[in-house]
Amino acid sequence: MNKIDTQSYKTKYAEFVMGSYNEKLCLLDFKYRKMRGAVDKRIKQGLQAEFVDRDDWVLQAARSQLDEYLAGNRKVFDLPLLLVGSDFQQSVWRALIEVPYGETSSYLQLSQRIGNTKAVRAVASANGANAIAIIVPCHRIIGSNGDLVGYGGGLPLKKRLLTLEQGADPRNITADLFD
Repeated sequence: MNKIDTQSYKTKYAEFVMGSYNEKLCLLDFKYRKMRGAVDKRIKQGLQAEFVDRDDWVLQAARSQLDEYLAGNRKVFDLPLLLVGSDFQQSVWRALIEVPYGETSSYLQLSQRIGNTKAVRAVASANGANAIAIIVPCHRIIGSNGDLVGYGGGLPLKKRLLTLEQGADPRNITADLFD
């Protein structure tokens, strides 16, 4: 049986589950999100692999780069990624990666970016199924009216990440600002 190296990682922002397979990051997700079981099942089935509690260089690099991002010192990630999902989901996730740091987009704009303007609901669903949070920046997707909409890590965290990307000093971003 194939193995996916996994580790838990707690930051001041959130607690994550991380996974790598064949030296590529395949999982960086919120440990306590509602879709945790469905995301894990999709990754295990897609890779025909099981999770093992083991660290490796990919997970170490991911932790380091995530810390740099959360400290406001990294805008672009440089990690090998393995996107596990349908062709459509992967097209949405690749389009998400193209949304620049500090900017936002809507589900409609994302569906236009992948060339399928009628797929707004499917784009939203694929966005919600993203297993590589922050690096595949689904937090940058907002409603067409500018409102914050669903996020696996919760709307307070989404707002914190967007505030961080808009240049706020991360030391001044506290949870009570968003409660």
